[in-house]
Amino acid sequence: MSEAGRPAPSSSSSSSSSSSSAAAVVLAAGSSTRMGENKLLLSLDGQPLVARAVRAAAAAGLAPIVVVLGHEAERVRAALDGLPCRAVVNPDHARGKGTSLQLGIAEVARATDAAAAVIMLADMPFVSAEMLAAVARAALRDGGAARAPMVISRYGEVNAPPILYDRATFAELAALPAQACGKEMVRRHRARAVFLDWPEAALADVDVPEDYRRVLAGSGAGGGDR
Repeated sequence: MSEAGRPAPSSSSSSSSSSSSAAAVVLAAGSSTRMGENKLLLSLDGQPLVARAVRAAAAAGLAPIVVVLGHEAERVRAALDGLPCRAVVNPDHARGKGTSLQLGIAEVARATDAAAAVIMLADMPFVSAEMLAAVARAALRDGGAARAPMVISRYGEVNAPPILYDRATFAELAALPAQACGKEMVRRHRARAVFLDWPEAALADVDVPEDYRRVLAGSGAGGGDR
């Protein structure tokens, strides 16, 4: 893992991407207040949730992978050691997820020429590499020309990540109030967006201990080392 502002290792998943690709932004800054411990370090299939998310993004061919840290940033950074990603720390993470979304998009805009960015939540462990790759394909033609301002994942009646933002929307997103910038972008671009439907089970996230137990049962795995 590299830090923003420092040269990234020479790997296809951590170097600046070409204009024909989509970057990933993994939101991993939350305080895990309801869990009682840092949920992103909980183990599933033998790896921390945050590392699982980064590996899924890499397997999907998304590059570069930007991970937005906040709460216990150094502990979460340590869990990403050796993975093909770069970290940025959000000092305003307590103000809400929108601040992390905007910071991650700003880093993609500043440091890469990626044609789009796919937003992921590190606590949604059933979002697979196949889902992420499908989101990227839905927006990008061969050669990288965008055909939709957004690609929105839909789970029944719920819109949730992974959500792709075309590069042409980055400045607009940055200019919005952070508190509800994601929802406002969906409202503005719904008519031209591409929607992809996924099984509602893939929407599972990890907010409270019961969620974690349910995810463990659903994966058929034990927690492994914690």
